[in-house]
Amino acid sequence: MAQQTIIQLLDDLDGSEASETIVFSLDGKTYEIDLNEKNAAKLRKALAPYVDKGRKLSQPRGGKRAGAGRSTADGDTAQIRAWAKENGYDVNDRGRVSAEIKEAYAKVKAA
Repeated sequence: MAQQTIIQLLDDLDGSEASETIVFSLDGKTYEIDLNEKNAAKLRKALAPYVDKGRKLSQPRGGKRAGAGRSTADGDTAQIRAWAKENGYDVNDRGRVSAEIKEAYAKVKAA
């Protein structure tokens, strides 16, 4: 029996179909948000003056490597969600994926 899992990202602001997941940091905390093209452009435009004047860090303060603990570049949430659903985890179609699910995914991929 063939099975196909379809992951649809929804914009966390307005509920429309999202086109990307954006990862950003503020005050030492890292966030990710699923946005459509219009809302992603708004976020980038709002942050542009600060990004232009800010200093890019090669390593976040505190000595932790960017993305430490993630198994995929930029935390491929669509792939993690699909894996979680296929393996019986209760995972939302939008928003953040729990650390528990990310850790389980990382363990399986590392094996």
